[in-house]
Amino acid sequence: MEYVTAVPPPRSPRSEAAGPARAGRLSLAVALLCGALGAAVTLLATRQQWSRGTATVAGGAFPLTANGSDVTGVPAALAVVGLAALVAVFAVRRTGRLAVAALLALSGAGIVTAALLGASDSSALDDKAAEVSGDTSATVAALSHTAWPYVAAVGGLLLLLAGALALRYGRLWPAMSGRYERGGAPRPRRAAAADPDRPEELWKALDRGEDPTGT
Repeated sequence: MEYVTAVPPPRSPRSEAAGPARAGRLSLAVALLCGALGAAVTLLATRQQWSRGTATVAGGAFPLTANGSDVTGVPAALAVVGLAALVAVFAVRRTGRLAVAALLALSGAGIVTAALLGASDSSALDDKAAEVSGDTSATVAALSHTAWPYVAAVGGLLLLLAGALALRYGRLWPAMSGRYERGGAPRPRRAAAADPDRPEELWKALDRGEDPTGT
């Protein structure tokens, strides 16, 4: 009795290319979503109240609050940089794309670091306490913090994820058309050769200073 072993048919080039193409589309969609959402969340969080406390003024407690932008301007600045890097990824190729993707990832990491450091910072309220009390050595009392610094850190994590996806899958993503890479204007198209069977086209070509034969 003879045994016949089934041999699977060879994979076509189309099926082999479908995997990377699908990964490129999926990673692109996730990176765009994470990058845009991360920048928006970070910018929103820096405008919210991060800390509050009191200062002693004329024997009484004067309430003080500090927004994220009062505590540190780093997260908001890096959110703008990260958003610009996310857009710039599609305008460059190869090494340039890797550099921009790395900038995107570093922007996210910087936001996370600055936000976590700001979550326990009291210097912004200390400055306000010294200002309202007129005593340069005054410090804030009853200090407490909100959850908004951690929300900003989440936004930074989303930007970091977008940068990591750009570093890993950026080579599979589309790029700006080569016709628009120089000077920001489309390259001129070469005029088609005039049809020798149509005399009027020959005369028009000669009027334009072109060789009607196309050679």
